[in-house]
Amino acid sequence: MDTRGFIKGSHMNDLKKRRKQVLVVDDEGGMRQILAEYLNEFGYEVDSAVNGQEAMQKYKNGHFDIVLSDLVMSPMDGLELLGEIRKMDPDAIFIMMTGYPSLNSAMEAMKIGATDYVTKPFNIDEIRLKIDRVLLEQSLKGRLKNVQGIIWALVISIPVWLILGIILARLLK
Repeated sequence: MDTRGFIKGSHMNDLKKRRKQVLVVDDEGGMRQILAEYLNEFGYEVDSAVNGQEAMQKYKNGHFDIVLSDLVMSPMDGLELLGEIRKMDPDAIFIMMTGYPSLNSAMEAMKIGATDYVTKPFNIDEIRLKIDRVLLEQSLKGRLKNVQGIIWALVISIPVWLILGIILARLLK
């Protein structure tokens, strides 16, 4: 802060860039810990859950930008978790991980609404790239909606301004 109590520009940019919240869901403690450590190093704020039920409670009570979930867990597996989260938030970013890859499980996850699918073992940079990619896509979609809104506003307002100009011209004659 400067002496007048205003936030300087560089600090304002830091406030605008909120750390993205990631929920890591895996029944393997080692996997949760490794992902949490690396994602924290990459600048994400990470919370974790042991299974789908715990993840649902955390998701309901918090805000997460991304869910990174294992497929095979008990009592609620990754597909059930994905379905429940989709009911709450159709736009949620959900990346499914599995150590038991099959074409059927990948197709089912994508059909229910997984944003992406990763097989274990994976390179941690692969996870980072997938997260960065889906966040960029989400940001671009938001920007596109803003631009479309501006275009519609212009399309609607131009005829209005033309009509007002004609009326004003007639009144000034």
